[in-house]
Parts: sequence; structure tokens; C-alpha cells
Amino acid sequence: MILVGELSLWVALLMAVWTATVSFAGGSLKRQDLIASAERGTYATFAMVVLASAGLWTAIFTHDFSFKYVASYTSANLPKAYLFTAFWGGQAGSMLFWVLILTFFSSLAVLTSRSRNRELMPYVIGTLAIIAIFFLATLCFGSNPYERLDWLPVDGRGMNPQLQNPGMAIHPPNLYLGYVGTSIPFAFAIAALVTRRLDAEWLVAVRRWALVSWFFNTTGIVLGMWWAYVELGWGGYWAWDPVENASLLPWLTTTAFLHSVMVQEKRGMLRKWNVVLVICSFLLSIFGTFITRSGVISSVHSFAQSPVGNWFAGFLGVAIIASVYLVTTRLKDLKANAVLESMVSREAAFLYNNLVLVGIAFSVLWGTLFPILTEAVRGTKITVGPPFFNAVNVPLGLLLLLLTGIGPLIAWRRASIANLRRQFTFPASALVIVPALLFAAGMRSMSAIIAYAFAGFVAATILQEFYKGIGARHSMYDESVPVAFVHLVARNRRRYGGYIVHAGVVIIFCAFAGLAFKTEHDLTISAGDTKTLVDPFGHTWTFTSQGVSRYDVLNREVTAIALETKRDGKRMGVITSEKRQYFSGNDPNNRVPTFEPATAVGIKGSFRQDVYVTLAGVTGQDTGEIRITFNPLVRWVWLGGMCMAIGGLIVMWPQAERRRKQGGYVTTLRPDAIPAESA
Repeated sequence: MILVGELSLWVALLMAVWTATVSFAGGSLKRQDLIASAERGTYATFAMVVLASAGLWTAIFTHDFSFKYVASYTSANLPKAYLFTAFWGGQAGSMLFWVLILTFFSSLAVLTSRSRNRELMPYVIGTLAIIAIFFLATLCFGSNPYERLDWLPVDGRGMNPQLQNPGMAIHPPNLYLGYVGTSIPFAFAIAALVTRRLDAEWLVAVRRWALVSWFFNTTGIVLGMWWAYVELGWGGYWAWDPVENASLLPWLTTTAFLHSVMVQEKRGMLRKWNVVLVICSFLLSIFGTFITRSGVISSVHSFAQSPVGNWFAGFLGVAIIASVYLVTTRLKDLKANAVLESMVSREAAFLYNNLVLVGIAFSVLWGTLFPILTEAVRGTKITVGPPFFNAVNVPLGLLLLLLTGIGPLIAWRRASIANLRRQFTFPASALVIVPALLFAAGMRSMSAIIAYAFAGFVAATILQEFYKGIGARHSMYDESVPVAFVHLVARNRRRYGGYIVHAGVVIIFCAFAGLAFKTEHDLTISAGDTKTLVDPFGHTWTFTSQGVSRYDVLNREVTAIALETKRDGKRMGVITSEKRQYFSGNDPNNRVPTFEPATAVGIKGSFRQDVYVTLAGVTGQDTGEIRITFNPLVRWVWLGGMCMAIGGLIVMWPQAERRRKQGGYVTTLRPDAIPAESA
């Protein structure tokens, strides 16, 4: 199977080249036989990549350390679950996983769209094949997972301890699905530009694929935040790390597209915006991969310096040049069918939304690139840290939150005074009452008060929309509230699924505002000692050390400290934090340390706050150096992410299409149902 997989990788490259050639030829010559051959070539490329992936998994699970990849990222004592995830744990494997998803998505796009977009599909297939050619060529010539060593090691190096976490099984695949998902809308955008078919029809296929990409990217980002929180030990879930930033960039532009596409469908506006946002989402995905693979930035996620980075830089440059050329030569075809009639309208609100999202994306991109640019120009790398990102993006984020609530309240084309008064009375009341109550309760952080005020405004907007919709169904169909809610969402998934996504955004922003009250305490504590701390809510916590223990488990040596914990005198259980040193080899008398020691944090959590304990080190036999962090509302981040994911699934869920005609629906009657006089 391993040999089959190795050969299949090269065959996949040849099939992708054939697919790209005949698809573009078929599209330009109007040859249906060539187009059909390109479709079959897409399926064949996917099949070959599946075989190549199966071969690598076989090498991993059989511990064939003659392969450099297997020896570099696995070991004989690595748990089975992490042998599975080792497939994407290294550079070559993760790129093979990328092209596996790409060819699967390409096959699915061809299967579902070939009959509805006949003029676009040859160029869609050709564009996707070119992307596949790049990745397959990079694998075959630059970073081949089947590269063999000149000697056979007894054991492998093992997997990085930071990756030996259950999140490794779900976080990277979701991000890859989100990244690769941008390829399909990009291919449709390129096809629409090439054929000059830039009406709203190309958006039908693009929108659903953009939703798929957005859903997986959202899920991947939230899971990555959770992984960083429970694994890295620095007490937070977002550090403006360059690779974190890289995952955020395509999410921002895809989110902007999913909002502005509604304006083009409704009013024929923002056509240039939509094409550019789709293209930028793909380019930013490639950019994120470039900075991860190139080694030009320092990150806990990045790979070492590799020539593969040059491959990505070259591909990114070519893609940018080609995209800019196509857009600039089609500007006349992208002219809007309508003009903005009022700055107080729903389409204007969506435009403001786009401007803010793109503004955040630009600031994140600039902050990420700044160290690279300064090193290239001045020879000295100047790092841009969280203070810059927070100073720029916190105000923009709050503005974005406010616009999230304003957009659905304003009418299309031009809002009237009566419309504004009717729609804004209840949300505006929440905007005033929430901060007044918080201030009266003793909150003095202005940033937190503003965040909660805006969150209350958006929450009131969502509640108002659901109240009206449920009330209408209750009066029309005499449905109970739960039944009316289900039917309301089911009959208009796009609208009310979007409101559920917005509810998730509100929850996450409330959690972010809790960071204003985060406190950290560095302590040295010996066995039997007790330390007393006060949390942001005024509760008194006592931590009594039960000593330091040392033991071996699986492939690691563990040093742990246990703290007996009480809140206001009430026992809250034991919190344990660990330092783990991983070893290679199964012989306990001949173990070789691998990587730096890793930290396993101890967390005692509730929806109000987490008590977060990190073991920094041990002095003597029973004295530990620890950091205790009180993190308010952290669990609301995971809750908000879950709510956004559920809303995204609702929006994506297929809905029966209704055939419309000018003035109403098309109805087909049986012949026997037609009155005789009419016949």
C-alpha cells in the first residue's frame, strides 16, 4: 500500500495537469467531450490523492521509520490517537491533507454544479486544477512525505508535546477545511471574470461554498482558542500570534462577503466588492499558509525555515497578478445596476459593515507583516505586539458589534422616520438601560460598559425580530411559542440562522469584555502552605499545597502539584497542574528526552469564571512556583462559538427551492383539475 501511495502522488500530479489542460481547451473551443474529460479528471485526481494519503497513513501506523516524515513526527510509544493526527502534524503531511480536501471539494463542486453552470464550469475546473497542480508539485518536488532516510533509525523523534492534545484531532482539520473552502468561490469568481458572466447567478453556487468555508473557519478558530487556552499555559485564548492572525484574515473577508452578497442579490449593488472579497479570501488563505511554512515569522504554530515557503510566495505572487488583471479589465462588467439612494438604508449599513471588517483585516495584516517589512528594510525585526492590535481593533470591533444590531433594523433603499422610530425604540432602550444598571452595580471599566451596552442593543434587536416573527405565526396559525420558533427558523433559515450567528457574536463580545477584570498572581508555595487570594467578584479563595509528585505515564515523565481549593470557606476540590517531559523509545532504561517540557494547566471553571493554575517550575522537593489566574467569562467564548456554529449550520442547511415568476409562484395543475369551460 505504501508503494501504491507513493506512485499515486505522482499520478495525481499528471492527472491534475491533464484536467487543467482539457478544461481550459474545452471551455475556449466549446468542446463538450473535453469538458467531460476534465470532469472525469477531477474525480481521478481525487482518487489518486486518496491512495497517496492511505499510503502515508499506512507508513505511520506500521512505524516505518525509513520515511523521514514518519521518523520526524511519530515514535513507537506515541498513542494511537496521535498516530492518526500525525498525518497533518508535519509540513509534508499537512500539505497532503490540504490537497486531499481540495480535490474532494473540487469533485463535489463538479458533481453539484456541472448541470447548472455549464459556461462557468470549464474554467472553474481549470482553476481548481491549477491550484491542485501547485500543491501536488510542491509535494512531489519540494516537500515529499515519502522521502526516505539514508539510514533506518530505531525510533522516531515523536510528536511535539503541544500537539499531543485532543484538539489536534479537530482544530487543524477544521481550519484546513475553512482555508481550502475558499478555493471553490475563488474558482467561480475567476470563471465569472473570464467569461464575463458577472450577474448574480454565479453567486448562487459561491454563496453556499463561502458559507462552508466560513463555518469551518469559525469552528477552527474557536477550537484553536480553546486549544491555546488549555495547552499553552499562558492564561489566555488569543495572543495576536501571527498564525492566529492568518486564520482570522480570510474569516473577516468571507464574513464581509456573506453580508454584501445580499445587497447584490437584492439591489444589484456592491458587485466589485463581492468579487474582490472572494478573491481576497483565497489569497489570504494562501498567505496564511505561506507565513506558516516559510519560517519568516516566529510562532508556536509555524514550521521551520523551508524552501516550500518560496513556492508559496511565488504562487501567491502569480495569483495576485492574475486576479488584479482580471478584475481591472472587467470593471465595466462589474458596474452596479443601482445607486445608493440613502446613507440611512440597509444596503448602506452593509457597506459600513464591510468597511469595518476590511479595516480590521488591514490592521491585522499590517501588524503581521510589519516585522517582516522592517527586517527587509532596516535589517532589524521590530515586533508588533498585542497593545497595537488591541488599540486599533477594539474600537473597530465595538463599532462592528453596533452595526450588527443596526443593519437588520433599517429598511432597504431609504429608511423613513416612522420605520426608524418603530424599529429602534426597544433596542435603543436597552442601549441606555444596560450601562446604567452596570454602573449602578459598581462597574467602572468604560470599555467593558460600552461593550455590554452595545451587546445589549444587539441582543434586543435579535429578541425583537424573533418576537415579531413568532407572534405573527402564533396569530396566523395558532402555534405555540416553541413550535412557532422552530417553524419560523425552518421556513427562513437564512434570515433567522443569521440572527442566531449574531447572538453568538454578542455572547463572545460579552466574554471578551470580561478580560477587563482578569487578574494574575505569581506565587511560591510549599507542601502544606496556604495562600489567600481575592477574585474579581470579591470572593476569597484559599489554595493549600498538597505537595509535588513525580511519576511516569505512557511516553512522558510528569511533575505535578496539587492544590486543595476553597472559595469563601467552601471546598471547591483539588486543582492539579503538571510539567511533562516527553521521551522517545520504549526502553525505560534508555529513554531520550524529546522537545522542551510541556505544561498541563489546571482549570476549575464555571460560567462565571475560570481559576487557572500553571506550574512554572519546582524548587527543592516540595516547593512549586505557580501562577494563578482568575479569568472571568471564558466559557462564554466557547458558548458563543457554539452558537455561531449552530447558526451557520442552519443557514447552510438546504432549503426547498421555490420557483418564482414575476408577480408570484408558478403552479402546475393536473389536467383533470382544469374546469371544462377553461379548457
